Amino acid sequence: MLTNFNINFDKPKKLTKIQKRDGSIDRFKKNKIIDAIYKAFLGTREGNKKIAVRFANDVIEQIESGYSDEKLIPTVENVQDIVERVLMDNGFAKTAKAYILYREHHSKMRQIRKVIMEVDKTIDGYLGQSDWRVNENSNSDYSISGLMLHAAGSVVAHYTLSTIYPSDISEAHVNGDFHIHDLSMGIAGYCAGWSLRQILEEGFNGVEGKVESGPAKHLDTALGQMVNFLGTLQNEWAGAMAFSSFDTYLAPFIRFDNLSYEDVKQSIQQFVFGLNISSRWGGQTPFTNLTFDWVVPEDLRNEKVIFGGQRLDVLYGDFQKEMDIINRAFLEVMEEGDMSGRVFTFPIPTYNITKNFNWDSENANILFDMTAKYGLPYFQNFINSDLNPSDVRSMCCRLQLDLRELRNKTGGLFGAGESTGSIGVVTINLPRLGYLSKTKPEFFERLERLMDLAKFSLEIKRSIVNKN
Repeated sequence: MLTNFNINFDKPKKLTKIQKRDGSIDRFKKNKIIDAIYKAFLGTREGNKKIAVRFANDVIEQIESGYSDEKLIPTVENVQDIVERVLMDNGFAKTAKAYILYREHHSKMRQIRKVIMEVDKTIDGYLGQSDWRVNENSNSDYSISGLMLHAAGSVVAHYTLSTIYPSDISEAHVNGDFHIHDLSMGIAGYCAGWSLRQILEEGFNGVEGKVESGPAKHLDTALGQMVNFLGTLQNEWAGAMAFSSFDTYLAPFIRFDNLSYEDVKQSIQQFVFGLNISSRWGGQTPFTNLTFDWVVPEDLRNEKVIFGGQRLDVLYGDFQKEMDIINRAFLEVMEEGDMSGRVFTFPIPTYNITKNFNWDSENANILFDMTAKYGLPYFQNFINSDLNPSDVRSMCCRLQLDLRELRNKTGGLFGAGESTGSIGVVTINLPRLGYLSKTKPEFFERLERLMDLAKFSLEIKRSIVNKN
């Protein structure tokens, strides 16, 4: 589409200037048009240098005849559009297609050069802490490893916007119509919930060339495998890693290990400290979430317990006492904090509140004391709800999944059950939408378009995540 271009039947003005893509004005050079057309001819063998010169003259003639004002200056895109039209009008469709591909290739090369040029700006912005992205993630400290993450993340974000997403989605993000979160991990999934049951049955193994460990036979071992598992998998995802039914699955280890309360608390303390070490890329601690059943849930009550990778002839429903010990130990460790009394950021605990929740128990008092002190845990209220604890999985601080919606989809990374997750997060800028819209119908028309684009962006990301 030509900008400020009108047909004029007066004497044509001589073309001397052109507006570049960055908005600057440069001297017009006819040879650049000739070279571009000739390079397209070299690929298609439809023409030669002489024809390229003739077509370049036609392009210039069309531009000059279109001047209505000496002050109007054609843009690079104006010129390239006319080159395509001249090639098509003269029957050189194959060359016109090659020229279009030539433009697209050079557009990508410009994007790559832009990314390279911004490397200095990115590093300077981090070192001077002038880039807002330095403080975007409260889980990442200012450090050398943080710089590595910041610089690499900037490159991945540019790659994702310029290569993976089509222009309408990228422009919506750049213009602020919506925000695609975690672009620095643009080709990775957002967050995931993993099966603690599977780890207890199989151990932590299965990757060729990596150290393998079998199913745990002791509480310390099970907790250590969980720390290693969460820390390792966190490096492959942008958001939180989660386990559900933490207290239910681990309760049998207390009885079979014949552990005292002090032993259990020491193991839980070691586990919590392990999850709060900066073992993740960028000097971050793994973003982790644990869901506590508090009371043995119906779907596990009559299930045989897992110990040492084997199913034993005892049921999880027989281990409520041991569950209470785990919950008390975890609550006390979290409430006490580290040696300086600092709150533990992770794991984020989520507690299921059901009709069987004992509000007057000692553990309940500790739970709500911790809540009052830190505001730390999340609660899932199943009282007067049509949901059951087995229907919901909490992934992180802003996402919970209704497994009833997932049970119709099977297979892949995002199948139903404990191994569930999410693709990504897109936030629509409603204040901007309201500002730009003059009427209510226009608002909803714009909103529908952005919602469709957001959905499309997540579908694209899903295909990338599944492929990788």
